[in-house]
Amino acid sequence: MKKYLFVAIIILISSTLYSTGCEISEKVDPKLRMNQLKNEVFINLTKNILPYWSTRMIDTKNGGFYGRINADNQVFPDEDKGGILNARILWTYSSAYRILKDTAYLRLATRSKDYIMAHFIDKEYGGAYRSVKSNGEPSDTRKQTYTQSFFIYGLAEYYRATGDKDALKTAMEIFELFEKYALDKKSDGYFEVFTHDWHRSQDLLIGESTVNDEKTMNTHLHIMEAYTNLYRVWPDRRVADRLKDLVEIFLDKITDPKTSHLICFMDQNWNRTSKTDSYGHDIESSWLLVEAAGLLGDSALLARVKETSTKIANAATEGLQADGSLIYEKDLSTGRMNSERSWWVQAETIVGYLNAFEMTGNEKYLDISINCWKYTKNHFVDNKTGGWFSSVSESGVVGRGDKGGFWVCPYHNGRMCIEIIERVSGL
Repeated sequence: MKKYLFVAIIILISSTLYSTGCEISEKVDPKLRMNQLKNEVFINLTKNILPYWSTRMIDTKNGGFYGRINADNQVFPDEDKGGILNARILWTYSSAYRILKDTAYLRLATRSKDYIMAHFIDKEYGGAYRSVKSNGEPSDTRKQTYTQSFFIYGLAEYYRATGDKDALKTAMEIFELFEKYALDKKSDGYFEVFTHDWHRSQDLLIGESTVNDEKTMNTHLHIMEAYTNLYRVWPDRRVADRLKDLVEIFLDKITDPKTSHLICFMDQNWNRTSKTDSYGHDIESSWLLVEAAGLLGDSALLARVKETSTKIANAATEGLQADGSLIYEKDLSTGRMNSERSWWVQAETIVGYLNAFEMTGNEKYLDISINCWKYTKNHFVDNKTGGWFSSVSESGVVGRGDKGGFWVCPYHNGRMCIEIIERVSGL
């Protein structure tokens, strides 16, 4: 009863804040500012993000969720359904139910889990397909490590929320497949893409330029994230060892010791092959590293991670703009900045700098977090028809990118809201 009363009070306060246009003042005590931030993202999560996906994206004909919705809220029912999208939907509604205890979220999490188990999980060779057709038949049967990591992440969260043993068993099985096939037993780390039956291929799927880009920061970031969530619910020694190794890979191989930016692409032996600084991935990794190290209970490792995390967060400020947003990336070979504002980058900025404030107590990081939220709610949140826009130009023009699709989902923005609710509430 107390839980529901707490939720009702937050909704009432947040609705008032939204209706009055009240801003979070820098002169207010940090605890009060954080509480107001929590109240505002709570209402955005429960009145915008989650309802948008639950009312517009449920596929009542074929099951699961539709594969695409465009900027005009037009659903494409015949579009393929991406594995990344579906695994992230599973994580989002599972986490929302775990925190808020609304059975409507449980029903959607279970809908997602059931569809994944029926259509995405490969019954013959294990793991999950990269995509299925709108009717649930396999479409892209390749085993992409990046995609697989989100199935571990989402299934572990569903078990965390419900205790469903089949979900945990499947997450554990994908972990075993990673360690058997994807792990580079010579140079450490994980390879990217495999065939249906787990033979390695050289397909380029997440921005690689050549076959020399054999190790990617992005994939390792999300394997670390997945193993962190798996270790929460399955505290196996091997998972702990592999998670610690991934944290150390970020510290020793992926973080540039000179600039503290992440190195996006590397060859098999971890030699740099890319000329890009990705500010969004910088700030996202800064807090995910702390989460992983904190869970391992290694005080020496955590101290080292916190020091590096702060340096990464400071490096990412190179992409901060006067309007409070964080731009996408910089091409180091030309010096050109990609000035586009992306939905997921803003979400990670809000969490990442709140994390930096919690680590250091330095209010400049809290200012960055709150200022980015102010920008986000004024530019990315669609208050008329729901959901978030996927991009905004430097001049503030909303992009025409999809509101939902293979890569666009309720995960980055939903997770941002959930992280802030948990952190500020001390849950």
